[in-house]
Amino acid sequence: MKKIGITTSVPVEVLMAAGYQPVDLNNILVNDKDPGRLVAIAERAGFLLNCCTWIKGLYGACFEYGIEHVLCVTGGDCSNTNMLMETLRLRGLNAVPFTYPAEPDRAAMNDVLKKMAADYATSLYAAEEVRTALGPAREAARTLDEMTWRDNLVSGAENHLWLVSSSDFNGDPLRYEADVNAVIETARTRRPCPSDEIRLGYIGVPPVFARDLYPFVEEYGARVVFNEIQRQFAMPGEGGTLADQYTRYTYPYRVADRLADIGAAVAERRLDGLVHYVQAFCHRGIADIIFREKLRLPVLTLEGNADFFLNAHLKTRLEAFLDMIGRARTRAGRTAAGP
Repeated sequence: MKKIGITTSVPVEVLMAAGYQPVDLNNILVNDKDPGRLVAIAERAGFLLNCCTWIKGLYGACFEYGIEHVLCVTGGDCSNTNMLMETLRLRGLNAVPFTYPAEPDRAAMNDVLKKMAADYATSLYAAEEVRTALGPAREAARTLDEMTWRDNLVSGAENHLWLVSSSDFNGDPLRYEADVNAVIETARTRRPCPSDEIRLGYIGVPPVFARDLYPFVEEYGARVVFNEIQRQFAMPGEGGTLADQYTRYTYPYRVADRLADIGAAVAERRLDGLVHYVQAFCHRGIADIIFREKLRLPVLTLEGNADFFLNAHLKTRLEAFLDMIGRARTRAGRTAAGP
């Protein structure tokens, strides 16, 4: 299968039906042994220092990993992707746009899928067959997510890794399914996490310092039991058609749709606080105002850019946030117990 880079989650079922192997460029970047060198490739090509690290890293990943065909999500993700696409074209790559509907409308999404299928010389019928074939892999991801918050057997890092990887199934859906099921079987042999741990939700795009964040909070008696966007990549809703699936997918649409999803998770997963990650120079960071206004629980906002590991400042802020939640829970327990 010919590889096609994607700049965020897209209807991979259409691409697979057309004989392509989707490759999430974001996953290439953060899993590289030295992601900074991918960013440096873009900076040597002329990208400004104050340009988003993700955009620069995606550019570098294309050339370092030989990705010649890229599907750029220019509507429903990052506005910088428009110029990334233009720059990739300038360098001879086949970069084409993909745009989600402005609103989560099933009919509009169906039209987008029809056009996408026609552009890639396949059909919605073939894409629906791929959707059915991917069902077991997506079900495995949902099971792993449930075992994170309901059974308390899966770590936040494992949850992040396997849900974020569902954007392209690591290039091999069958292998992905087998790997996730192996994690599930191993997790079933574990003792549940302590009942008094701090339960966190993570909202916002996946962080550049993911490899540090999850283990760090667990060192301080906390665990991330909800990864918002990573879970959305796994397409948590069930039933319906491909158009229904990508209409339920909240990330490309309004903050209000994300708020409903996050609010349900806060109640169902009994969250004590939220960590909101914002990428430097990204317009999505403005949503932090809305989240703080609408979500009635502690929110810690962390901004990241080119640091692929937690620095001392971020560690201190996380420690203080967890300490604050711990003290608040202690006071609440004393109040509930009475004088």
